Amino acid sequence: MGFASDFGWQLLAGIEFKSQVGSFGNNYNNRTEEAIGSATDIWAAYREGAFKPSARPWLGYLMLLEHAPGSVHPVRAQEPHFKVFPEFRSASYARRYEILLTKLVRERLYDAACFLMSDAKNGLQGRYEEPVAELCFKNFMASLLARAISVAKTR
Repeated sequence: MGFASDFGWQLLAGIEFKSQVGSFGNNYNNRTEEAIGSATDIWAAYREGAFKPSARPWLGYLMLLEHAPGSVHPVRAQEPHFKVFPEFRSASYARRYEILLTKLVRERLYDAACFLMSDAKNGLQGRYEEPVAELCFKNFMASLLARAISVAKTR
């Protein structure tokens, strides 16, 4: 998302949209690596001036996870060499996404994150759940809107 200015196009915001249906064990680690890697790449590009003359862009991450037995039931942690952090012991993949997205925001890799869940039937009707108040769609959009308003007021 960008806008034109007297200085050319400027990057206002970027949003990473991800979803996961099934294969929870195989794909959770991939989504984690992608989330961290994408943010790290954006901030490296910004640091190197790739988006000049843009001010710091707003960065968001939205995850839609299938609500299914495999995503909400506890997962046994394997500890062949090192102990797993306590918050991951018996944590479902849904809980692990909650931990990931919360940390991505608190570590300031992303300005906001949104975590939604839906099953195959309700998703087709546009219905979803927001398992974590801090990661709800309303907060996500409020953060993006605040950024858009601040940019508009400085133009």
